[in-house]
Amino acid sequence: MKAYYEARAHEYDDWWLGRGRFAERNRPGWDDELTALRRTVESLPPARTIDVACGTGFLTRHLPGEITGLDQSPSMLEVAAEQASDAELVLGDGLSLPFADGSFERVFTSHFYGHLDDEDRTTFLAEARRVAPELVIADASLAHSPVAEEYQERILDDGSRWEVYKRFFTGEGLAAELGGGRVLHEGRWFVVVASP
Repeated sequence: MKAYYEARAHEYDDWWLGRGRFAERNRPGWDDELTALRRTVESLPPARTIDVACGTGFLTRHLPGEITGLDQSPSMLEVAAEQASDAELVLGDGLSLPFADGSFERVFTSHFYGHLDDEDRTTFLAEARRVAPELVIADASLAHSPVAEEYQERILDDGSRWEVYKRFFTGEGLAAELGGGRVLHEGRWFVVVASP
C-alpha cells in the first residue's frame, strides 16, 4: 500500500478532479457532492488538527485551525506542500503517530480508514484517541458501491497495476464502528463522521 501511494502521488488528484483516467467515469453528482464535502470540512470548528494520511493536501487545505499533515509518502508531501502551504507537514506512519499524548484537539483523516484491515483499524483508533479527543473521518459511501468491502485493481498512468483493499460506509455504520459519533455528511460518494 505504501509503495502504491508513493507511485500515485502526482496523479492522485485526478481522482478528485475527474482528470486523466477518471475523466470518462460516470459519477453522477460528484462535483456537487465534492463541494458539499469541502464545505463540511471548512465548517468544522477551528482546532489544533493532525490530518493523518493527508496525501496531496487536497482536503487538508480546507481544515480550519492550526494544521499538521502527516503522510508516509515523501512524494505526497511534496504535492501537499504546494496545496496546503499553511500546514506543517510531517513524514510519518499513520499507525504509529510520532506525537506525544494529547498533542492535538482533533484527528482528521480522509480515505485512509477505509483501507485498513481489522488489526490496523484497531491500531489506528488507539493512536488517534491517544493524540486527540476528537476523530473526524471522511471516507467512501456505501451508497454507490454494490459491496461493503473489496480488493480493487488500480492502474496508474505508467501502466503499473496494484491491488488495494477498500471498504465503503454508511454514516450510521461508521459512527457505530467508532463507538459513537455524529454524521456530518452522508451522500452518494462520501460520508463524514465526527466521533468525540
